[in-house]
Amino acid sequence: MKRILFIAILYTLLFLPVSAQIRLPKLISDGMVLQRDVPITLWGWASPDESIKIEFKNKILTTNADKNGKWQVIMPAQKPGGPFSMKLTGSNQIILNDILVGDVWLCSGQSNMEVSIKRVEPRFRDEIKKINNTGIRHFRVPYKYDFNKQQCDLTGGQWKSASPENIMDFSAVAYFFANKIQQSEQVPIGIINSSLGGSPVEAWISEEDLKPFKDAYKELQRFKDSTLICNIEASDKQRTDEWFTSLALKDEGNKSGWSELNVDDNSWKTTHMPGYWDEGELLNVNGAVWYRKTFQLSPQSANQPAELDMGRIVDADSVFVNGRFVGTTSYQYPPRRYQIPSNILQEGENTIVVKVISQIGQGGFVPDKPYEIRVKEETISLEGEWKYKIGATMNPLEGPTFIRWKPAGLFNGMISPLTNYAIKGAVWYQGESNVDNADQYEERLTAMVKNWRRVFNHEDLPFIIIQLANYLEPDSIPNESNWAQLREAQFNVANNQANCTSVNIIDLGEWNDIHPLNKKDVGYRVALAAEKIAYQKEVISSGPVIDGYQLNGSKVELSFKNIANGLSIKKGDKLEGFSIRDKNGSLIWANAEITEDKVIIWHENVTHPVEVRYAWANNPDKANLYNSAGLPAVPFRIIIK
Repeated sequence: MKRILFIAILYTLLFLPVSAQIRLPKLISDGMVLQRDVPITLWGWASPDESIKIEFKNKILTTNADKNGKWQVIMPAQKPGGPFSMKLTGSNQIILNDILVGDVWLCSGQSNMEVSIKRVEPRFRDEIKKINNTGIRHFRVPYKYDFNKQQCDLTGGQWKSASPENIMDFSAVAYFFANKIQQSEQVPIGIINSSLGGSPVEAWISEEDLKPFKDAYKELQRFKDSTLICNIEASDKQRTDEWFTSLALKDEGNKSGWSELNVDDNSWKTTHMPGYWDEGELLNVNGAVWYRKTFQLSPQSANQPAELDMGRIVDADSVFVNGRFVGTTSYQYPPRRYQIPSNILQEGENTIVVKVISQIGQGGFVPDKPYEIRVKEETISLEGEWKYKIGATMNPLEGPTFIRWKPAGLFNGMISPLTNYAIKGAVWYQGESNVDNADQYEERLTAMVKNWRRVFNHEDLPFIIIQLANYLEPDSIPNESNWAQLREAQFNVANNQANCTSVNIIDLGEWNDIHPLNKKDVGYRVALAAEKIAYQKEVISSGPVIDGYQLNGSKVELSFKNIANGLSIKKGDKLEGFSIRDKNGSLIWANAEITEDKVIIWHENVTHPVEVRYAWANNPDKANLYNSAGLPAVPFRIIIK
């Protein structure tokens, strides 16, 4: 009988609910920024029916958890300021410190929103060294996808101020945007950075709002199967592991120690670097190729620490200096910046060795990037002649299945947990991953904007869309362009939705880098857009936008809005970037000139123009129409009726 009683008591202790304590979502924590001038929702979890008291700025709010332990309370609108503290009392007590009240912006999208201050630091080094601003806070939403349900909390994250210890991890665009807004508004600024590199727009839309898009909705249903995901991940891992294991075993450079200082490279061939593997025996090679170069150093630079820039390399690299390993990068996009310790460089001749692995496509060293060693006052260029030898060739490696990018997953894991938190507006920097289906983008981005406004319970939420930057090699003749089509879709979404605007950055990109480094000017243009639609200031926030045309014989007269004090040519002395089509012909580059506040377009071989385009290219590098505020004209295409 005693034994039965003991088991019953033990069962009760193990399996009956234990009194819960107040628990807060990750966003409601030390250092948070609360949105000013609107009612603020505070929420969390506790024991069923538990009473909760909240004390903030000498005011007390009370509420009770429901039968499921959920609770929320609406705090009256607050004026900007801080820092403040907040005390929450139930069966336990939580004290939150260093709370600010100001403006909170949700910054989302793919890798160009993710790009950190650390990545762009060399371009803005002196400015970044001076950053120490507790009035700007950044919350990095952890990566999380879920295809089956909307998450109610994040897996981690914390509010961090723009201090020297934290700034390198801030989103660069978000920081420069926040800095500019804070200067104009003089209030604390909070940034919630919820972004993931490579993600398509479909990943950020809820299941309900994906229903009109049958392909995406069907794919979401498929990935609700956790067994399928496990099988795909296992298959991807096995294929990748086998490829790299085979490469390591085959690589003659590994076997023969080609990374070492004293290697007989007399039989190695020579090539000019930087450049891609697009000719000779390197054409279409996947596998490992080893490069060697010698360089001279002065006595003053010997045994000194140095910085090594190896531009960008496709796909992976391992770098050795004088036989010592100094760094590696496993994928193609990050800049290669390595530190050389003080005991490696020597007076006179030195040797650098780079092993490059190409997994699929064209490998090599990306042109127009820095390739140099900087030591004290000495800079050694690494461009020019290098020796090389193929270590091993492989069949191309099939890429992995990026499950985290599948439809609705990021909405459920990285947007849904934020929707109770009051925000001022949203900044969206995405589109590269949808370029191949640019014709679908306008409808899907429109759905996402409406989706977010509904779930944040803010039907006129200010929404800023950053258009795609210029990218890839410029065209010598006018061509069709998915990049231009997607920019047009971004503009159309912004133009057709109330309280929504787009930011044109076709002059801030880099032809050879999908992640251009000039995030400061991007952030500042976003701030101009915010001042216009979120703060209702009378500012010129956009470059010239096509506003109509008039056909005068064989010439087309274009009119624009957002010209400020007039139209201008920023680069060069001739207006470029316009193309024209005759009724029976192809697009050709057009003559263009500014006459008062109009642009006149013509071509001597076009007698019946039917279409005019401007900056319609992946990389419209010649486009040079601006307004007097220094902002570039928005790309467009118009049909002449």
